Amino acid sequence: MEAPPSAVPAAPPLALDLALTIRHDGRGGVADDLGDIAGLTAWVQRRAGAFGPAPGADRGTADPATLGQVRELRAALRALLARAVRPAAPSPADADRLMPVPDALAVLNTAARRVPTVPVLRWPEGDRPAARHLPAAPAEPGDLLLATLASAAADFLTGPDLARLRACHAPRCVRYFLKDHPRQEWCKPSCGNRARVARHHERHRAAG
Repeated sequence: MEAPPSAVPAAPPLALDLALTIRHDGRGGVADDLGDIAGLTAWVQRRAGAFGPAPGADRGTADPATLGQVRELRAALRALLARAVRPAAPSPADADRLMPVPDALAVLNTAARRVPTVPVLRWPEGDRPAARHLPAAPAEPGDLLLATLASAAADFLTGPDLARLRACHAPRCVRYFLKDHPRQEWCKPSCGNRARVARHHERHRAAG
């Protein structure tokens, strides 16, 4: 069962969106949206609203070291997502080279510690008070970017959405997704169509 055609999908949580920068390239291979600094900058710009204060990459200040660290953090996150969907199989994009879970946890926690935060309370007139965690002191843009992504990953992995996490195993798909309906098997209708066609051909081959 898929979402109604009229439904407009919401942007995925920041952590899941980071994992989805590894995707099918449309030609049978895997593409990396964070393959270079320009790709990282473009991705952060697209998700600027999720970061709060601009973390630097959206101002074109990312450097090769930051790019490498974000990619390492993504690898750690994808290893933890693979653990989360057990006993189901992980995404085929990196199933044969997942980072060991203890290493993945260390990468994520180290990145989160780059920028200590403190709760800042705000109470707008006519609204409820709310606290937001902000850097305790000025931080370098790269550190702020990494810490923000690591914190988003920790929030996702400890939040209620994790129970809905699945890996899509339709032909040529390498995505993780959040299951919205009890009968949902695939990340999007096009994946469901490909999977049904593949099953149909497989049944005919077996019958032959």
